[in-house]
Amino acid sequence: MMRKRPTAKLHLLTVREVQTARDGDHSDGGGLLLRVRAESASWVLRYTASTGRRREMGLGVARRGSAAQTGDSITGARELAHDARELLKRSIDPIDDRDRRREVDRQAEQTKKADKARERMTLARAARDYHERVVEPRLTTKHAAQWIASLEHHVPEEVWHKPIADIDAPELLAALSGVRALADSKARVPETLSRVRQRLDAVFEDAIFHKRCMSNPAAAIRRKMRETMPAKQAGQHAALPYRELPEFMARLAAAPGIAARSLEFAMHTAARTSEVLFAQWAEFDIEAAVWVIPAERMKAGEPHTVYLSPRAVEILQVHKSLHARWVFPSTMLDDSPQSNMAMLAVLDRIGMRERTTVHGVCRATFSTWANETSAGRPEVVEACLAHREADKVRAAYNRAQFADERRALMNAWADYLARPSGQVVPIRAA
Repeated sequence: MMRKRPTAKLHLLTVREVQTARDGDHSDGGGLLLRVRAESASWVLRYTASTGRRREMGLGVARRGSAAQTGDSITGARELAHDARELLKRSIDPIDDRDRRREVDRQAEQTKKADKARERMTLARAARDYHERVVEPRLTTKHAAQWIASLEHHVPEEVWHKPIADIDAPELLAALSGVRALADSKARVPETLSRVRQRLDAVFEDAIFHKRCMSNPAAAIRRKMRETMPAKQAGQHAALPYRELPEFMARLAAAPGIAARSLEFAMHTAARTSEVLFAQWAEFDIEAAVWVIPAERMKAGEPHTVYLSPRAVEILQVHKSLHARWVFPSTMLDDSPQSNMAMLAVLDRIGMRERTTVHGVCRATFSTWANETSAGRPEVVEACLAHREADKVRAAYNRAQFADERRALMNAWADYLARPSGQVVPIRAA
């Protein structure tokens, strides 16, 4: 016959005994101890875990200031000890269980704080934070102000002040599409929207890095924005009819400043905007009236020779003393070329921005003029424009053979641009 295991006695300590206990461990039964060390007293549960490991679990401070405080302290400690014994009956270590619950509570609190932080971190705040940390130190005051203003003016309020983590791609696309529709209704091309998307892309990437959101909707809508844009007509850039160019050149000649002369130089060379903006004196032989653009600055990845008209050479000679390196230096930054917006600003000043682009008037109009008037053979025109020739052998031959024809074509183009405006069709109203 099995002997019944004796039940451990509990609740052995009285209020008075707790209040007067001296240094040492005083048992209350069932592993619960009152531990007194000098002026401090605490409750400790001593137990054997299911693994056989002997452990001690702190149950808090033993308050002994008054009989009421002591009674409450005893009751609380006994309840905690009871709960721990119930866990032990189920082979659960009370210390491990307490640590697990604390970790759960800690994570829940962190999640709560993160949720509150995400609610406070709106797209506007994230953009302004990125602007302050990254954009302002890199750009001029003017351009940094334009950077943030483009977002403030074009992102609708309901998205701009929404938590950045809650903005998804369809919502952002709809918001920017609404701005584009408004611009189209006013017969204006919303050219800044692509720039807005690029800047939002940077803001969202930065927010992902700082764990403020999990995705980048600005990157996701890039293709969709292109798909929803109105189809372009033949020709990728708006360009003036060549019959209107002499009057256009008269307006351009009257415009002062380095940017106006760089645009005039681009007109005379049929060069791309970046090729003119980053032109350096080392690339020119002014006496030979030749400009050799190195391969690393060319779209086709090959060096390109430009034969300069007398007017193009005259522009260079006037600018020779402005900067040791850059032909068309910036008026705002030291030792830098002009901004890529400089020529576009000139079109704005002479009232032509609604009619044409820089690329269109400098290159597309030149091509149309040369082909329609038979001023040059098609392959010569293409060589002047530095368009890539698919046949590499033929391309090498063309570069070697077209020098005289290309120089003659560029001089004829300069003569056409210099014609008095009264001899040509007036520019139509935009």
